[in-house]
Amino acid sequence: MTSIAFRKKVSLSFAATVLLLLASGFVFAPSAFAATIDAAAPGSYTVAIICFSAAIAFGVGALAAGMAIGKVGSAAMGAISERPEIASQALIFIALAEGLVVFGFITALMILGKA
Repeated sequence: MTSIAFRKKVSLSFAATVLLLLASGFVFAPSAFAATIDAAAPGSYTVAIICFSAAIAFGVGALAAGMAIGKVGSAAMGAISERPEIASQALIFIALAEGLVVFGFITALMILGKA
């Protein structure tokens, strides 16, 4: 795959993710936070901003983890094909890249805890 085709696919998937995030916010947020919004002042977007920032924190963490796992995983599989005895060490590096998702999830929970 050429670099231009790869960038086009990444931009398309990023745009689809953003559209899906916005669409799910419009569909699920009103019913889930109806009591909270009624208690807030009319026209207040505090809850929406908190939820959106939590979604961004988790989304960026998941996107970064996906990119890191792609790079580290391909390098690890290449190294394992040359020296199979280092498979356990290579899998540790892949697990470290997966830690980014956990950090994004924890950050999102901390943001939602402020609401």
